[in-house]
Amino acid sequence: MKKILPFIMIALGASLWGIIAVFVKGLGEYGFTAMEIVAARVFFAAIFLVLIGIMRFRNCFKLQSASDIRLFAGTGILSIVFFNYCYFTAMNQISISMAVVLLYTAPAFVTVLSYLFLKEGINLGKIAAVAGTILGCILIAGVTAGSRDITLLGIMTGLGSGFGYALYTIFGKFALRKYHPYTVTLYTFLIASVFLIPVTRLWTKAEIFLNTEVLFLSIGLGFVPTVLAYFVYTWGLEKTDGSKAAVIATVEPVVAMLLGVTLYGESLGAVQIAGALLILSSVIIVNLPARRKNAGRAADSSKLEH
Repeated sequence: MKKILPFIMIALGASLWGIIAVFVKGLGEYGFTAMEIVAARVFFAAIFLVLIGIMRFRNCFKLQSASDIRLFAGTGILSIVFFNYCYFTAMNQISISMAVVLLYTAPAFVTVLSYLFLKEGINLGKIAAVAGTILGCILIAGVTAGSRDITLLGIMTGLGSGFGYALYTIFGKFALRKYHPYTVTLYTFLIASVFLIPVTRLWTKAEIFLNTEVLFLSIGLGFVPTVLAYFVYTWGLEKTDGSKAAVIATVEPVVAMLLGVTLYGESLGAVQIAGALLILSSVIIVNLPARRKNAGRAADSSKLEH
């Protein structure tokens, strides 16, 4: 159970990310721009994280070195801000389902970046998983290219969200070599907030936040698909390869697609479904070697016990 728990946590975090459209669409209806929604997300997340830290992680506030801020600038600004802006923009340009599927070009970026900067190995399983992810995205983008429901901006920002998502995994792995998962998550959102609030002038929306529904959506966005999701994902990331973690997290499109179809009446064609299945199949591919080895070890252990 201990061996599979990190994978369960990664899948849980990804599933919580999958319901983010409920909050994004809701705030969008009140006139919030994509960047303002990102600012609201990181601001409320930072508040929750500070409160949680005071109650449980008081020894995790201190940084070992001021120069480590650059790591959290990577996770907070280069990843969280950039990724969310691209992601929320894509949701407004194309369907929720397609925006989330394009987000999962991330494993391709992560595998290459992990090889270059984290010195993680690349085996046939990872290559097959990346190939399936890329092919699935090409299939989806190609078949819908002539549709009114998709735009070039939607495709580009969808791919941009994948790259930004990958950067969290890379910078996060470096930060986790020195810090507790809570510390990484806290400073990620604190720095993102410090950067975004002045940029978006979020205080000009103060009156709108007095609306009960807006406040509920903002708080929900800051906690459920953010603090809770990132905490469990980062915990799982600490205990597994960055490239494998990113591929396992592709359970998110399943949740997002179900949400898009059931709540927003989105439809998926056969080719789109095939493309999505190609991406999700990479989860199985990347885990086959480990499962076979574990199965063999379990069998050997069983023989010894008897």
